[in-house]
Amino acid sequence: QVQLVESGGGLVQAGGSLRLSCAASGLTFSRFHMGWFRQAPGKEREFVAAIRRSGGTTYYADSVKGRFTISRDNGKNTVYLQMNNLKPEDTAVYYCAADRGFLREFSDYYYNSNEYDSWGQGTQVTVSS
Repeated sequence: QVQLVESGGGLVQAGGSLRLSCAASGLTFSRFHMGWFRQAPGKEREFVAAIRRSGGTTYYADSVKGRFTISRDNGKNTVYLQMNNLKPEDTAVYYCAADRGFLREFSDYYYNSNEYDSWGQGTQVTVSS
């Protein structure tokens, strides 16, 4: 059974930084593409960042490009999201997600939450102004 457990969320002032982690178990981690999504109160879940199995290619939402960095350590079964220069509008619950990517090219759907197979429970990030 696939388990994804996020950690690292918290309360931070605008301009600050946080590093989220997502520890995966119950899967061959190196065979899965990984993504980070977020959901603010009253809003739909939105794409934040994604990384291919090998870690060689990353994707970002325009709203976080240049401030957030996604990375992975396949030896530790963990994906990270380094968030710098945080803004109040980054406040949300952040979720990591995994996808095996068997049927389609990842670059065609990395931003679509409906395409991911497994999800974590989320971690709250709150940015005060």
